[in-house]
Amino acid sequence: MSASKIYFASDFHFGVPDHSLSREREDLVVSWLEEIRTDAAEIYLIGDIFDFWFEYSTVIPKGFIRFQGKLAELADSGIKITLFKGNHDMWMFDYFVRELGIQIISDELVLERNGKKFYLHHGDGLGPGDAKYKILKKIFRSGLCQWLFARIHPNLGVGIARKWSMHSRLQNNQKEEFTDLEKEWLVSYSKDLLLKEHYDFLIFGHRHLPLDVQLGESRYINLGEWINFNSYAVFDGENLELRYFKKRED
Repeated sequence: MSASKIYFASDFHFGVPDHSLSREREDLVVSWLEEIRTDAAEIYLIGDIFDFWFEYSTVIPKGFIRFQGKLAELADSGIKITLFKGNHDMWMFDYFVRELGIQIISDELVLERNGKKFYLHHGDGLGPGDAKYKILKKIFRSGLCQWLFARIHPNLGVGIARKWSMHSRLQNNQKEEFTDLEKEWLVSYSKDLLLKEHYDFLIFGHRHLPLDVQLGESRYINLGEWINFNSYAVFDGENLELRYFKKRED
């Protein structure tokens, strides 16, 4: 089978809510990656892959080694892999670039494939509202903030970050539900983008709810997350489909 499909997924949030459940989810994601390797030409992981990530000059957070090993295996086989920074793992720098040849995207990425135009972004800090987070994002992404955090011993730094993440939606297993399309801020953001430029597909993570919304001739896709939904999207060269992964029984 020729490798021709493009896969999109986000919000694995490895590390929450505890080690045991995170390891189960890691095994599930690795099984998904193994299944799609037969026809995947490109894989885009659209942020919050890790619930926390910080690359010190000589140290990275321990764990998630099966996932990293699978990424290395797929990258070495010629599959193009792209990782986006999310609001939980915005402190990815050059580790995956140097070790695996994976491209790191800080904000948006625009692609054209087979005559279709894609707009990709994790989704944090976009659209109306959430002024507090938008300010925090600028602070956390500043070189000074990153330099100061790097001065903290990893045991303390990672401990602080994990305590912070205890307040996250997925840490407390809060399953998102759809209420009102008019309240979907990423839909509003997509509509504004489409007033300026045409995209066939606008693909985001962050919202934690799988959504496929028709916007005129375009589609807004939210990839959901992998604690409750195991959702992802695949583009076969003509059509893009939102799917749900179920591990095959041996």
